Amino acid sequence: MSEFPHTVTALPAERRPGCPFDPPDELIDARRHGPISRFTFPGGRPGWLVTGYDLVRSVLADPRFSSRRELMPHPFIDLTGVEVPPAAPGEFLLMDEPRHGRYRKPLVGKFTVRRMRLLTERVEQITAEHLDAMEKAGPPVDLVTAFARPVPAIMICELLGVPYRDRGSFQEQIESLLGGEAGDEEQMAAYTAIQDHLAELVAAKRARPTDDVLSDLTDGDLTDEELKGIGLLLLAAGFDTTANMLALGAFALLRDPAQLAALRADPALTDQAVEELLRYLTVAKTFMRTALEDVEVGGQTIEAGTAVILSYNTANRDPERFTDPHVLDLRRREGGHLAFGHGVHQCLGQQLARVEMRVAFPALFGRFPTLRLAVPAEEVALRPETADVYGVKSLPVTWDA
Repeated sequence: MSEFPHTVTALPAERRPGCPFDPPDELIDARRHGPISRFTFPGGRPGWLVTGYDLVRSVLADPRFSSRRELMPHPFIDLTGVEVPPAAPGEFLLMDEPRHGRYRKPLVGKFTVRRMRLLTERVEQITAEHLDAMEKAGPPVDLVTAFARPVPAIMICELLGVPYRDRGSFQEQIESLLGGEAGDEEQMAAYTAIQDHLAELVAAKRARPTDDVLSDLTDGDLTDEELKGIGLLLLAAGFDTTANMLALGAFALLRDPAQLAALRADPALTDQAVEELLRYLTVAKTFMRTALEDVEVGGQTIEAGTAVILSYNTANRDPERFTDPHVLDLRRREGGHLAFGHGVHQCLGQQLARVEMRVAFPALFGRFPTLRLAVPAEEVALRPETADVYGVKSLPVTWDA
């Protein structure tokens, strides 16, 4: 490793026009210079950017790096002089042990591979209902609102026990909170509305438990505030990431007729195809950690208190880990992508996301053999790089009725 590593001066970097599925050129260029680069946060605070697969994976597994929110600078906004509060009770993604384990451990058994596979029939039913509605409405439709959002939204709401009447408002509020385009006031209003909904939901589950995850959690020693935090985290993670994978994945397949034809011709390819789309698209593109002590990473010393940006999308395009990494290859057999993270914070709901994608993609393209974009690809509206989760805002599609 060079004594003078590459430097990245600012984020977010925009994606190259016409390349909506590739990471920004600045990040790919940083990876070409080496797996770790210097980075200066807004306000001048020095940090690091890790773009190589092996180094991202090692930092995620290293307990000397913290996930605590109060230790993190913002990658896009100067927070100099602003005291960042700790994560709210229950929001365990932004916590270290033992607080992290207090909230995650009661949930692990509820998201096992076996339990999620048992939900396949329900996912198939919801998927079919929305495809029926699309077919009845006729082309064109926005695949985001007609299909990609409602399928995972209904599933996570049913798992948490959210009443049917509240599901639409939860979807809208999560989109405002995480979409990357709402202003501060709109985001705060969405957050407050979600908190109010969750407070009512927790109270209802305590008074009259039903067959759902949130009701099960009321049996333990978790407080109402902790249950609200867990509910918010599961709602956001269980809805937003999968919704964007379904929409962006459909967009990627429609842009690559050869790969789409391979998926249609061989249903046994579905599992591999889902893993490859997860790697290729990596919608949850970056996370952060802060060093709790001096740590050597890739030949560079990360000093205690220094924040590190982990670029999942460039790690999943690392040529030292994946052959022809910028090519979408549904027959790829190189596993081990980092789309769901790694280590103790690896995505709790990853098996549910897999079930939803394994059902949704074949069903969508099987129902509509002539499905295609209804607008030129360059006119498809994309989420900004400031969004926590990348994706498309709308995806107009049509087919031969």
